[in-house]
Amino acid sequence: MSEVKAGLGYTEEHEWAEAQGSNVVRIGITDFAQSQLGDIVFVELPEVGATLEANETMGTIESVKTVSDLFSPVSGTVVKVNEALLDSPEKVNEEPYGEGWIVEVEVSGDAAEAVAALLGADKYSEFIANK
Repeated sequence: MSEVKAGLGYTEEHEWAEAQGSNVVRIGITDFAQSQLGDIVFVELPEVGATLEANETMGTIESVKTVSDLFSPVSGTVVKVNEALLDSPEKVNEEPYGEGWIVEVEVSGDAAEAVAALLGADKYSEFIANK
């Protein structure tokens, strides 16, 4: 069974989002997603300063099985990328909710509200139970 952490927002594309202060959202992929992908070998990160639109592609993630698009769950500007993934993409497999985070995005409104607009842990758990 995949881990689904309470307090995060989730998408049907298997990204998670967590408020980091008043207007920054940290984004990663879920435990379910990393387990489906298998061993991750490369993560293409967006540039700091890039403008992201909710539900639009923000990069790619490559595993031994496939290459998948990464989708931003929120709209905003990339303020930080997890550069550690460039040398150690396996961190996404090892700690998808910790050291394996992908980007931080500054949103125009309240970060907690942006996260609350996504699927909650219970709804996401139901969603992946049917996969």
